[in-house]
Amino acid sequence: MIPLRDSIRPRRRPFVNWLLILINLWVFFFKELGLSQAQLSELFYNLGVIPARVIHALQTGAPLDPLLLPFITAMFLHGGWVHLGGNMLYLWIFGDNVEDRLGHFRFLLFYLLCGMVGSLAHILANPTSPVPVIGASGAIAGVLGGYFITFRHSRILALVPVFFFLTLMEVPAVIFLALWFVIQLFNGAASLGGVVNPVAWWAHVGGFVAGMILMKLLTPRSRLRNEYPWW
Repeated sequence: MIPLRDSIRPRRRPFVNWLLILINLWVFFFKELGLSQAQLSELFYNLGVIPARVIHALQTGAPLDPLLLPFITAMFLHGGWVHLGGNMLYLWIFGDNVEDRLGHFRFLLFYLLCGMVGSLAHILANPTSPVPVIGASGAIAGVLGGYFITFRHSRILALVPVFFFLTLMEVPAVIFLALWFVIQLFNGAASLGGVVNPVAWWAHVGGFVAGMILMKLLTPRSRLRNEYPWW
């Protein structure tokens, strides 16, 4: 399913969400597109998160400081047009409402933390991998997790495959996001069996779970009391 829009309009302008999208686009168009394949690979190895490198540093007691920056920079690198376009589409549709609920600063903190947790989940699932993990997917999965917790009664207008055709359909957000998460979990489990796949499925799973937890931890208490009396 390809989401096109959701049914909830934010009450304030999502400046941080727009800024994150602009930074991702700027990095891709002005820092990646002009590079040769060799230069691009070097960029990914320098600024991406490499599980084997992190695990080796932990095992040998090597300084971790040089390895911390890639947990941030990796979120703003993408491996191609489809990778970038899919991530930015999801961030555009779901990020504005999550920012509206959390506020600008909390949303930025939420986004970065979800991305880092996603990278950690990928490392735990692939500790010996020498391949750098890049992309905003873990952070955006966190946005989806936060949306799932807070806006589950929303509806998502999406392109849904029906046999050989794509059909416009309104899907309850709880179903859309639950199905998305199950797909990530299923593919993540399959990848543990040694299936080679370029997608960091466990970064998606870890980011989504982190988003559900952090959404409640970071939501202002006044809103929690009004909307979740049992909290």
